[in-house]
Amino acid sequence: MTVVAGQDGPYVLSHVDVLESEAVHVFREVAGEFERPVMLFSGGKDSIVMLHLALKAFAPAAVPFALLHVDTGHNFPEVLAYRDRVVAEHGLRLHVASVQEFIDDGRLRERGDGTRNPLQTVPLLEAIGRHRFDAVFGGGRRDEEKARAKERVFSLRDEFGGWDPRRQRPELWQLYNGRHAPGEHVRVFPLSNFTELDVWQYIAREKIELPSIYFAHEREVFAREGMWLAPGGWGGPREGERVERRLVRYRTVGDMSCTGAVDSDAVTIEAVIAEITASRLTERGATRADDKLSEAAMEDRKREGYF
Repeated sequence: MTVVAGQDGPYVLSHVDVLESEAVHVFREVAGEFERPVMLFSGGKDSIVMLHLALKAFAPAAVPFALLHVDTGHNFPEVLAYRDRVVAEHGLRLHVASVQEFIDDGRLRERGDGTRNPLQTVPLLEAIGRHRFDAVFGGGRRDEEKARAKERVFSLRDEFGGWDPRRQRPELWQLYNGRHAPGEHVRVFPLSNFTELDVWQYIAREKIELPSIYFAHEREVFAREGMWLAPGGWGGPREGERVERRLVRYRTVGDMSCTGAVDSDAVTIEAVIAEITASRLTERGATRADDKLSEAAMEDRKREGYF
């Protein structure tokens, strides 16, 4: 809780209120400082919360920037359907950078393991350069992994999209410096100080609709490296990997080839919050096949029934 001095006396802000206020401030700062911002939007829960905050930040006016989705071609159909419905509902502009197009014209080469998650960088940077976007909102949070914990809210990228920790600026008193040279851009993370639990508590408070795969449902899956992966045209299952039908949900959503489901019977937001509160694993540690597992993390997965 945070106590704030008001005209009629002090009033109390909840933890979620403070996080919302910080994010709204970031959106308005970027809109006032940059010429061509854009928001990365995949239809995953973090980008959904980010869009909800942007709609609040500029209401009753329209959101003053477009959305950008890097489509690997291996996305979950439920998430793409949600993305398109939300874009139409709010009259938003959506740019789609297609990994498949880059593979088809030879600018990218398909990986042997079938995953396209690492191939997203080239289409993303091409779209940023072609549209001259100077600020790119992302849904990254510091609690997700060690690398993201080092990011500033305003994170400077060079002309090749590279991140240099020595070039990052201090952000004392929530003062942000968006200065950048031609060809560079700034990644902006309004949800930096949210945790996974904060995100879900905010979803519950704001009654934000999510794609159905975030809640328990029956789905065909197969086990690989401690993950329940969904079969599909991306390359799974391999020989010897048995497909079975299980009651699962997704804690995070990305490319089908690297995003695993977890065994769950949580069909409501309240049940999901209780499940997350009891878990010892981060969402990326529990559901990302491209993250190298430590022996301890594997034991935690076994203990929590992930496989």
